[in-house]
Amino acid sequence: MSILVTRPSPQGEELVSRLRTLGRVAWSFPLIEFTPGRELPSLRGLLNNLTDNDLLFVLSQHAVTFADAQLRQQQAHWPKAPHYFAIGRTTALALHQVSGKAIRYPQDREISEVLLQLPELQNVAGKKALILRGNGGRELLGETLRSRGAEVTFCECYQRTAKHYDGAEEAMRWQSRGVTTLVITSGEMLQQLWSLTPPWYRENWLLRCRLLVVSERLAHLARELGWQEIQIADSADNDALLRALQ
Repeated sequence: MSILVTRPSPQGEELVSRLRTLGRVAWSFPLIEFTPGRELPSLRGLLNNLTDNDLLFVLSQHAVTFADAQLRQQQAHWPKAPHYFAIGRTTALALHQVSGKAIRYPQDREISEVLLQLPELQNVAGKKALILRGNGGRELLGETLRSRGAEVTFCECYQRTAKHYDGAEEAMRWQSRGVTTLVITSGEMLQQLWSLTPPWYRENWLLRCRLLVVSERLAHLARELGWQEIQIADSADNDALLRALQ
């Protein structure tokens, strides 16, 4: 049984390396790559506008990486004032390392629905909320905070760009290497892999693979596309994916 990991660099390569150390056959096949976001130049000003009462949300490790690089380039620092929130444990650790701040994050699942259940986010009327994310992210967090009375601003810190492959060539390669398990960490990547794979390989290989995903929402999308054997990891970080794959 071979495992195909579709998450981007460097997390994808790290997971494959850890799987191989455990004696598993695994391959990295990143479906997207990241470039700086269009709104990074405005980040410093947006952060400076936040006060003690306000909220700062970071929705991925990539947002941390690109935002921190931008601040360093401008010889600026992460602000002390706002309350910091992250989508999950791994993002929170990355954010703490660069900011030195205490970071609140959901303990159960790394999704907006669980983040929004935190007690500190129930009464946010009149507060500013700045959300650092990539292009085309989900709108649930911003919409819910607005409905609770917060003044929400987004900052696109990075862009996801699809990597280009020859679908038939790649499908033939992975089928011939005996890939029977696929690791997918976003709906965008799931849809991309499904679209990339020609119909014959889709029916005779892709949809017959076991699928490891990171949320019930993603599992629902996979069922709609035709997958039947679907497993949901505890969270989107490599530790949780490794536990699920073992």
